[in-house]
Amino acid sequence: MAAKSDHSRILRAVRQLRRVRTFYATGVALWLTAAVWTGWMHPGSAQMWVSVLLLTLFAGLLVTATLWLQRLRTSDKDAPAHHAAPGRKVTAQHA
Repeated sequence: MAAKSDHSRILRAVRQLRRVRTFYATGVALWLTAAVWTGWMHPGSAQMWVSVLLLTLFAGLLVTATLWLQRLRTSDKDAPAHHAAPGRKVTAQHA
C-alpha cells in the first residue's frame, strides 16, 4: 500500500516540477530580454545589474528544478513494474 502512495507522490512531484520549470524558463527569457535591453540602453546602470541578478537567480532555479526532475525520473525507473495480472500459472482446472 505504501508503494502506491509513494508512486502517486512522485507523479504529483513530477507534474509540479514540470510546471515550475516552465515558469522558471519563462522568467529566464524575460530577464534575459530585460538585461540585454537595459544593457543596450543604459550600460552599467543599476537597472541592468538588477536584471542580471534576477536572470542569474531564475537560471539557478531552472537548473535546480531540472536536476530534481531528472532525479525523480531515474528513481521512478528503479521502482518495480506493477502488472495488472498476477504471475500465476494457468492450469487445466482454471481454463
